[in-house]
Amino acid sequence: MSASLLLFYFFLFVIAFLYSTVGHGGASGYLALMAFFSFVPETMRSTALLLNIVVSFIAFVQYYRNGHFVWTLFWPFALASVPAAFIGGLITIDAGLYKKILAVLLLFSVIRLLGVEFRAKHLIAKQQLLLSLFIGALIGLFSGLIGIGGGIILSPVILLLHWADMKKTAAVSALFIFVNSVAGLGGLFIQGFAYKSETALMIIIAVLGGSLGAYFGAKKFENALLNKFLALVLILASVKLLFT
Repeated sequence: MSASLLLFYFFLFVIAFLYSTVGHGGASGYLALMAFFSFVPETMRSTALLLNIVVSFIAFVQYYRNGHFVWTLFWPFALASVPAAFIGGLITIDAGLYKKILAVLLLFSVIRLLGVEFRAKHLIAKQQLLLSLFIGALIGLFSGLIGIGGGIILSPVILLLHWADMKKTAAVSALFIFVNSVAGLGGLFIQGFAYKSETALMIIIAVLGGSLGAYFGAKKFENALLNKFLALVLILASVKLLFT
């Protein structure tokens, strides 16, 4: 096994670990990593969604067991996002445009990883149904189109609107990512998708990293230094995608 491939697997583990601590599947991180290692867009979406499914489900189980999941907060987003993610998965876009959209979305991950938590100063506000449905549909479409679960967008939105605290947001985001990733992959499946021969090993590594991260994340674990390092990697990936 080459040194570059070992480095890829190491960062894959780190990404799965860090993202799962906040209830995310890590697709934006996987996509950034694959961009660095020159994966073609045809394999990036399907691979990221597969990894997203296993890691986000692990994260959801941990947060659910610790009593953080709120069904009433979750279902309006999911109701609109799942069909939209499926439609997004059916759409094939130009590779150049794909990279530009992904570059912008990576910046949401940077904001989240750098600890911009948008903490509420007042009581939790009442969730608005129509707004939740609209947000869910919009995020779902981009999720299927790009190959992410949408948690990097949903989490800041929930916190900005003061609809939940950090832990409840993480729990809802984890399941939201899972269902969107399944729907997006379903759309790709109908279109016919490509995958790397190393995908099985990548899934195993992501499961190991995601299991550890979800466990410590649900127990209020934080690692600010690694989060900042990963944020730097995502910034560099975003710049690379925008200008190459």
